[in-house]
Amino acid sequence: MPRLLLHACCAPCSVAVIDELRQSSDLTVIFYNPNIFPLAEYEKRKAEVVRVCAGWGVPMVDLDYRPVEWESVCGGGADVKERGPRCERCIRLRLDRAAAYAKENGFELFATSLSSGRQKSTLMVNAQGQAAAEDYGIKFLDTDWKKGGRTERAATLIRDLNIYRQDYCGCRFSLGAKTSRKL
Repeated sequence: MPRLLLHACCAPCSVAVIDELRQSSDLTVIFYNPNIFPLAEYEKRKAEVVRVCAGWGVPMVDLDYRPVEWESVCGGGADVKERGPRCERCIRLRLDRAAAYAKENGFELFATSLSSGRQKSTLMVNAQGQAAAEDYGIKFLDTDWKKGGRTERAATLIRDLNIYRQDYCGCRFSLGAKTSRKL
């Protein structure tokens, strides 16, 4: 079984991915999401990933919450919509960190659950994952986690495991967009 490091963005997007990969690889999950705002939301999302991993006996690495790091890379451009250049930089920041960790710790490849998100472009996510893989000299598992019944499997697992499901992507801009849509 290959040693695989999975970057998990949140439990709803990751649960079906973790379930599938834990059966076919020597899986470890990494949680690095400095984009999530506010801190209370970050802690809720991390706690759910911790709970899923603990329940299935999947090792998990928790990298520190570093919102200042995210702000320095992605903080500008409040008027930029989801899937734009800010999101691309955000995805790259997180996947660079995952690729670096994977390389430093002897993993054969890494992946991310980001492509399972409804608001995420699989092409963008996988392009950033491939670029990070090239920069760090490691393989990236580029999969469209929305396909092959995985979205349906995730919905079942979310319901069965009573997983907290957030209603915005995570960053302060997506929170602001959600709030303005409700007005």
